Amino acid sequence: MPQWHSLLDVVGVVLVLLVAYGLGLILRRRLLSRHGGTFELSVRVRTDRPGRGWVLGLGRYNGEELQWFRVFTLDPRPRKVFARTELDYVGRRQPEGAEVYSLYSDHVVATCETPSGIQEFAMSREALTGFQAWTEAAPPGQLRRG
Repeated sequence: MPQWHSLLDVVGVVLVLLVAYGLGLILRRRLLSRHGGTFELSVRVRTDRPGRGWVLGLGRYNGEELQWFRVFTLDPRPRKVFARTELDYVGRRQPEGAEVYSLYSDHVVATCETPSGIQEFAMSREALTGFQAWTEAAPPGQLRRG
């Protein structure tokens, strides 16, 4: 068999794997979004360098939790889970410096205080309105951290 046949086989396998991965990402997003309450949500996972450390993802409200899923993984489980009672909204700002290129163009950065320190999220203005309402709401009788 000529060498170019082997090369075509390798290229074919790589293309099939890429298509399968893409379809897997689409299916996963559909499954995560099927019950509503999902939105594009980037989370800053590292703060060692200004403007860096952002990871694109998908947020989903699940009762008293905000679940965060990375975009480019097939894992159906959330990468991070934030309890409503542990998020205190501090404020918002526009992306600065390198953040402009790391985040979606229409997103703003929301800052929250958590028991482990400051946590930053990036989302659209519309999603931020819903996020603020969700963080301020609490079931009757439940005390908010404060």
